[in-house]
Amino acid sequence: MCPPPAPRYLVGHPALDPVTDAEPIGDYDTGYHPRPRLRIPASGAWKEGDDPGERVFADLGPLELELGSRLSSVRMAYETWGELNADGSNAILLCHALTGDSHATSKSGNSGWWHEIVGPGRALDTTKYFVVCPNVLGGCQGTTGPASIAPDGRPWGPRFPEITMRDMVGAEAKLADYLGISRWALIAGASFGGNLVMEWAASFPQRTGAIAVLVSGPASTAEQVAYAHFQKQAILQDPKFRAGHYYGAADGDGPHDGLGLAREIAHLTYRCAPELASRFDRTAQQGEDPLHGGRFSVESYLDYHAYKLAMRFDANSYLVINQAFITHDIGRGRGGTAAVLENLHMPALVVQVDSDRLFYPSDMAALAEILPGAGPIVTVSSRHGHDGFLIENDQVTAILNGFLGQIALPR
Repeated sequence: MCPPPAPRYLVGHPALDPVTDAEPIGDYDTGYHPRPRLRIPASGAWKEGDDPGERVFADLGPLELELGSRLSSVRMAYETWGELNADGSNAILLCHALTGDSHATSKSGNSGWWHEIVGPGRALDTTKYFVVCPNVLGGCQGTTGPASIAPDGRPWGPRFPEITMRDMVGAEAKLADYLGISRWALIAGASFGGNLVMEWAASFPQRTGAIAVLVSGPASTAEQVAYAHFQKQAILQDPKFRAGHYYGAADGDGPHDGLGLAREIAHLTYRCAPELASRFDRTAQQGEDPLHGGRFSVESYLDYHAYKLAMRFDANSYLVINQAFITHDIGRGRGGTAAVLENLHMPALVVQVDSDRLFYPSDMAALAEILPGAGPIVTVSSRHGHDGFLIENDQVTAILNGFLGQIALPR
């Protein structure tokens, strides 16, 4: 009797630490996980009628967009933890990563992309603070985006207008109004979320009490744009993308190959060469021979991340958010990035990861140097590259506790 075949996405290298890619594996930038399906859906977007989980929804009305278009109505999915105090001064806004969602933690505290950071007694202590995390405009987990139904009753698809970081922040400002929050005590985020933090500070300095910017920047670099370009092309060149008109396709017949490849390109920037070498080296995937059509274990590792994203995300949404990342620049039309940074006087925490190859430590140090309200650059030491901000929770907790102690936020 033949042994059962090895799982397609199980890597062959033994686990070196709890961050493994065999079983279990953490999805470090998402809180919600897709329901099991036999085949990859054409879109992994949340849609009306699906389990809302712990999402709450706000109808925010129309939104004028930076590039001249207009959304006649915006619905935003968000989650909150803790209680807003009487004068609304203890509110913290969390901004999620590129393919993240609103589920930073759960009511139980056992799940969510930052559940070791947010909660009672944790760094962002929900017995003291009112923490809010929205799904970004253009996203696919409950907020208005390409997979949402347009006014004509059909999914927006490729008709969804191009949006910028400023539009995303504008929508979140409307959410703040809806919640009765005139000023955030702290706005915090990492990676793409940290870019949003920078745009918040530039667009609404009077509504931004303090900022925590983890492995992020005030404007996308040429190299970051290049990586994002590869990701965009991967999706556009998938024949099953159908120019963005794929929502009626059957499971298994959507643009998951292109979306998955975009994720593989992105994920390589989220990790670093020493980690890949130590975890995988040139080990073959279990049950496969790279000399005869098989894969190395590092290829399987990337394929697994591709599969997971395709199960829970939407290709059009990825393009919209990715384009906002490409065009990100807080200095656009404001006299340049440096001029804007020099006028951001709110208390600021800037955090680098020493092995990051997407937001280089030298760039993070330069950001800390120019921000008037920032202290010296703070370092997370990690062998996991950029994703260290999601993995090294003990270090991140200590860093946030130190910063919050310095600025003495209202409770």
